[in-house]
Amino acid sequence: MQAILGGPSGALPASLGPAMSGAGRVTLRPLRRSDGAEWRRIRIRDEKLLRPWDVSGSMTWEQRHSRPEWRRHRVQLQQATARGEAFGFAIEVDPGSASGEPAERFAGQVTFGAIQRGALRSGWVGYWVDSELHQQGVASAAVAIGVDYAFTFGGLHRVEATIAPANEASQKVVRRLGFRQEGLLKRYLDIDGAWRDHLLFALTVEDVPNGVMARLRHRTAR
Repeated sequence: MQAILGGPSGALPASLGPAMSGAGRVTLRPLRRSDGAEWRRIRIRDEKLLRPWDVSGSMTWEQRHSRPEWRRHRVQLQQATARGEAFGFAIEVDPGSASGEPAERFAGQVTFGAIQRGALRSGWVGYWVDSELHQQGVASAAVAIGVDYAFTFGGLHRVEATIAPANEASQKVVRRLGFRQEGLLKRYLDIDGAWRDHLLFALTVEDVPNGVMARLRHRTAR
């Protein structure tokens, strides 16, 4: 498992991508300790957009996005990656500049979890993007990069996404990348204070023989 994830300690590659979006060049990289301030700022500002789709919790939204919670979130993901159970990335967007100098900004996350090996080789994907970059193809580009990694170096055969029926924006992302809707999971996840139904979407390696990024580029070029 650890070798599949890239190293003896479950290390991830320093950078993945790029893919182009309406907001600029999109890449993925491992989370850094220094991402905490932007993670907290963006998610607290975007509470009204994120909270309806987030797991239930006893703490307030601000408490859930404190400095200690950021450290716990990052460490838990690192530990899960080392065990081969998950891997996750920061999304970076470089809008470009007149000087040509890179100006990457932290723009969200793509995470793969509940990874199973053996005969299943499956996991789920979740993602969120800074609201200032919505409707510019950032999420589609980021998820495409991540799923291509999951299907190659990540060693997965199938990636699932479970999305609330009312979350139309997230559904558009996975549909654009070729995920098929496979069913409705009744009262599947404890989200925002109640057990919520979720639509099940999935993609397997055979669905994208040339990769998800290639599919996205083809759709964008049409």
